[in-house]
Amino acid sequence: MRNSPLVPLALAAALVVAAVMLAASIPGDSTPLADSAPRALRPPIAAVPDVEPPAAEGQDNLPPGSDTQPAQVDAPQSPPPPPAVVAPAPAAPTLPAATPRRAQRIPIEVKAIYLTSWSAATPSRLAAAIDLIEGSELNAVVIDIKDYTGKVVFPTTDPLIAAVGSTVRRLDLAALVRRLHERDIYVIVRLAVFQDQHLLRARPDLAVRDPAGRIWRDRKGLGWVDPASEEVWRYVVAVAREAAMAGVDELNFDYIRFPSDGQLATIRYPVFDARQTRRQVLQRFFAFATGELRAAGPVLSADLFGLVTVRADDLGIGQVIEDALLFFDVVAPMVYPSHYARGFLGYANPAAHPYDVVAYSLTRAVQRRQRLAATLAALCGEEERPEQGCTLAQIRPWLQAFDLGAPYPPGAVRTQIRAVADAGLHAGWLLWNPSNRYRAASAAAQ
Repeated sequence: MRNSPLVPLALAAALVVAAVMLAASIPGDSTPLADSAPRALRPPIAAVPDVEPPAAEGQDNLPPGSDTQPAQVDAPQSPPPPPAVVAPAPAAPTLPAATPRRAQRIPIEVKAIYLTSWSAATPSRLAAAIDLIEGSELNAVVIDIKDYTGKVVFPTTDPLIAAVGSTVRRLDLAALVRRLHERDIYVIVRLAVFQDQHLLRARPDLAVRDPAGRIWRDRKGLGWVDPASEEVWRYVVAVAREAAMAGVDELNFDYIRFPSDGQLATIRYPVFDARQTRRQVLQRFFAFATGELRAAGPVLSADLFGLVTVRADDLGIGQVIEDALLFFDVVAPMVYPSHYARGFLGYANPAAHPYDVVAYSLTRAVQRRQRLAATLAALCGEEERPEQGCTLAQIRPWLQAFDLGAPYPPGAVRTQIRAVADAGLHAGWLLWNPSNRYRAASAAAQ
């Protein structure tokens, strides 16, 4: 939702309620993602050193830092009972008026590959990525500036960041942005939000804990900070604002959720409590972050689990696609076929059917956006009006470009790209390979 003085928060609240009702009309499994039985946690990890992690291979192709959803949903069969309507979240801080986007720099369709900060900082790997982009239909890149380690990889001046001590001088971000802009490459930077190993050590009072008071860890052995903490919100916004000042085109937020795996029943939050739902917490964070950053200039995008396209509930992690559509400029569901459970759409191995999984998921996402847009038009009095804030985010999915569940040669990547177009989406797509190894044929238009 592009909140402005012309679109009061009361309208946003009304749309949030409408989003709940619309979500209730979407068939799907309403079972939350929480484990039905506790799983043993891995031993606590040591402090993460400032060295490049090894490249992932095979079944380890989704290392820490790639936000992935547990495949715990079957193919929808019949609509579940409508969930109770959630009351609107508490009013967010007053939001500034929307400001014009850098329209001259935004491609009609963003077609991007993902790079870690290490790849972007390595001359040979960056040069190879630029060559790949310039020799294909690609026109954009997504670069980590704060991954799961919590390290902010470019120099900053904000005292809030300095107090945490999270900065490492790995990238000259402004110089990198200028170099990529000289090649007409659209620059997206990615921030992991609530999975932050540095912040939970620097500010242990913000860390999620277990009943014994120790840092709670998920199945990867990683800790989390409390998604309900407004101190965390302000810190994330500070990092994003510094990136905006470096000239980036888009700020992409990942790990905007509650934990999804591990011994969830043992979690103790320092801030979050029963007076609010997980969904309400994320609604408030969405309002706060986009409101604080709207005037900064870059496009604002949010990464969500792929399952948000087909599920009516918040997955037990607070994510509902309609909520993100109301606040961000772009919503990026991670519709990796390897992440859908056995039985989805009747397939024993959904990863072996990339077109069907992606097309089905995105078609459902489009339908949900259309329904919400109709409600928005009714409340605004006419069709979507971007100039007055009455508009919804575009949908631009993350696609699988790594082997997991099945081989993913260029043909499997291209069939996902075709599914995006067949679902009626024209905002582009993002290719994820955690090792940053992309085959030219995957990005070459057929």
